Amino acid sequence: MPSNPKTPRRIDMLPTRTLGTLQVSALGLGCMGMSHAYGSADPAESLATLHAAADAGVTLFDTADMYGNGANEEFLAPFLAERRDEVVLATKFGFVNDENAKPIGLDGRPERVAGCVDDSLRRLGIDVIDLYYLHRVDPQVPVEETVGAMAEQVAAGKVRALGLSEASAEDIRKAAAVHPIAALQSEYSIFTRDVEDGPLQAAREVGAGLVPFSPLGRGLLTADRAEVAKALSGNDFRHSIPRWQGENLEANLRLVDRIDAIAAELGSDGAPVTAAQVALAWVLAQGEDIVPIPGTTRRKHLGDNLGAAAVALTDPQVAELTALSAVGERYPQRTLFRR
Repeated sequence: MPSNPKTPRRIDMLPTRTLGTLQVSALGLGCMGMSHAYGSADPAESLATLHAAADAGVTLFDTADMYGNGANEEFLAPFLAERRDEVVLATKFGFVNDENAKPIGLDGRPERVAGCVDDSLRRLGIDVIDLYYLHRVDPQVPVEETVGAMAEQVAAGKVRALGLSEASAEDIRKAAAVHPIAALQSEYSIFTRDVEDGPLQAAREVGAGLVPFSPLGRGLLTADRAEVAKALSGNDFRHSIPRWQGENLEANLRLVDRIDAIAAELGSDGAPVTAAQVALAWVLAQGEDIVPIPGTTRRKHLGDNLGAAAVALTDPQVAELTALSAVGERYPQRTLFRR
C-alpha cells in the first residue's frame, strides 16, 4: 500500500536491541515530561501515549524517583497494572529534592538504597524494577559502595539489572568491577556529544549499552519554531539552559535548518521525513548498543519519533550531521545535573 504523502514516516513495529541481559525496543520512551520539568501536561493524553507506545512495540519506559518527588512513578502505576508483562521498566535514585521537587543534593549512601528501591516499587505498584540506575554518582561516596548496595537489591530479587546515569569513564569501570552494568544513561544527540569523550568507550568495554536521554536536544532539534517558542513561555526549565537563550538559540536554530533540509531530501520520493526522525536516526546509527529514549506526552509526536527506525541516512548525511556543533552549554554553570 503506498504511503500517504501527508503522513510522516511511521513504523508498524520496532526492532529490538540489548542492554546487558535485557532485550528492549530500539527506541524507548522517556516519561519525565508527563509530570515534571516541562510545564503542565494533559494526564489523559499522557496515559494514552503510554498505551500507544506499548501498542507500537516500545518496551523500555524510563522514569525516576526525583521526577515530581515520585509523582511520575505514581503516574505510571495504572499503566503498569495493565501492561506490566510488556514493559522493561527503568527508574533511578540518587537525587535529594526539596518539597517543590527541586534537586538540592545527591545522596548515594549505601544505607539509603534499599529504602529508595522499596519506595519506587510501592509507587510503581510492581514487584521488581527491571533496570535501576544511580541517577548521578555522589562525589562524597565511592561508587563501588553505592553499586554494592544496589547489587544487594538484585540478589534480593527486587531489581533485575543495574545502570549508571551521567557517570564518568572511571566510575563506570569501578562500578562494573562490583556488579555488571547493563546501561549508561547520558544526554546524547547531534548537539550533545560529551559522552563520546570517554564514558561511551568505557561503557562498551564493560558490556553496557548507551541509553541517550534528550536525543532531540530537549526539543531543540525538531525544527519546529512554534514548539520552541511554546517551550520558552510558562513554567519550563529550559529558560535556564544557555543554548536556549538569546544569540545561542538563534545560532542553534540556524543549524537545525540543515537538519530540516536533510529531512526534506529523505522524504522527496515518498512519505515525509521529519527533522525529529533525522535526529533520532543519527543517534541510532551510532551503534547497535544505543537505545535512545525520546520523551513526549503526545501520541502525534510519539508516532513521528518511532518512525525514525525506518529512516536510513546516507554516509554523507551522517557525516554532515556529525559535524554540527551546538552553541552554548547544555546546563547552567552551577547545577547538580552537570557531571
